Amino acid sequence: MFLALRELAFARGRFALMGVVVALIAVLTVLLSGLSVGLVNDGVSGLQRLPVTSLAFQHEVARDSAFSRSVVDVGAVDTWAKQPGVAEAAPLGNTLANGRSNRGTEIDLALFGVEVGSFLDPEVAEGRRLAGEGEVVVSATAAEEGIGVGDTITVEPAGTPLKVVGILAEQHTFGHVDVGYLPLRSWQEVKAGVRAGDVPPGRIYQEITAVAVRAENDADVALAAGDEAAGTTSMTREESYGASPGYTAETSTLQLIQAFLYAISALVVGAFFTVLTVQRRQEIAVLRALGASTRYLLRDSLVQSVVLLALSVATGVALGVAAGAAISSTPMPFALEAGPIVVAAALLLILGVVGAAVAVLRITRVDPLTALGGNR
Repeated sequence: MFLALRELAFARGRFALMGVVVALIAVLTVLLSGLSVGLVNDGVSGLQRLPVTSLAFQHEVARDSAFSRSVVDVGAVDTWAKQPGVAEAAPLGNTLANGRSNRGTEIDLALFGVEVGSFLDPEVAEGRRLAGEGEVVVSATAAEEGIGVGDTITVEPAGTPLKVVGILAEQHTFGHVDVGYLPLRSWQEVKAGVRAGDVPPGRIYQEITAVAVRAENDADVALAAGDEAAGTTSMTREESYGASPGYTAETSTLQLIQAFLYAISALVVGAFFTVLTVQRRQEIAVLRALGASTRYLLRDSLVQSVVLLALSVATGVALGVAAGAAISSTPMPFALEAGPIVVAAALLLILGVVGAAVAVLRITRVDPLTALGGNR
């Protein structure tokens, strides 16, 4: 360890260059982590905050587009409510719509139709909860776009007016669109395009998107049995994220980029220490000739790599967090969370050490006779 630290101090320029490269990789990793979390929040935070354990969609519906294609008979709610281990079941409607407030603010909404008073009916931070038809409660992010309590949003294409009665405490978005909760009957009319004065067909009030199921505490609901009884296809809440528009493509792309970054980090560190070991071949041979064991030399080189990587990763993470804090104040879907950042930093450190360990194994092949002129 003494020799490792002495060499770090002596060859400051060489190690500083390597440290800058690792720090930049750490900065990029932190930013990608924040972007990944931000995209997830922007894509499925509305689903994440639903107090459900599973959702039952139309039988054999395409799992990657269940929310947009599923049509379930409302009678399936009672069937699911009677299943063993189910605490509550409630109808859920979902559709995307665009509208304009009476103050001229244009907004896209993911409308969630819920029964007023059910466990899906959300609490609000401002205003009041849903009480009757033609009302809507919107995400906190919609309020940031200029929607306030008391506004009236005219939803297209039927021109349905919805009065904003409440603002939720947190971000509720679905497919990068703000969520608006409205009474189920109002949602059914919006989805069917019922205009003022129209006499809607009765069948529209029998159709929902899915049955929201909440299991009893620690209960293991038999989803397959429930699906067979109700004629539905169930997904856990986490599985339903994949049915949100763009969720799977976005997350898999970012995960692939992060994986390549980790691999690049290990290769860069390994290449650096490989070159360094080749350059130190003569010095290592001298140490071997003086009696230094291979284990000692390997430990000395690994300590050197750990010190370099720890300092570089810590610096890169600090810079990444500072840059991320600035980005968080912009409209970009970006969110810093401690967990993903710690995991990213740990992976960079571990994979960097693995790359260095593979490189310094060359030490075991250094012949001490080299220092004694045995190659002449």
